[in-house]
Amino acid sequence: MGKIDFVIARIQQILQRDTRGLTIQELADHTKVSRVTAGMALMKLEGAGVIDVRIIGNCKLHYKKDEGKK
Repeated sequence: MGKIDFVIARIQQILQRDTRGLTIQELADHTKVSRVTAGMALMKLEGAGVIDVRIIGNCKLHYKKDEGKK
């Protein structure tokens, strides 16, 4: 398992617990990686349809996708 795979798994765990929506910087701080690495992991998760992204002003909030939502 590479570093990005570990970060992806950790972000999924964090978003499962914290449902208020988190920014890239907050997730980078929680996972102890750079914003670039956290952003790459989030792009992969968004592309796979695992997370939702909500843009508020110049911030992007990331949420775990609702299982019931399609």
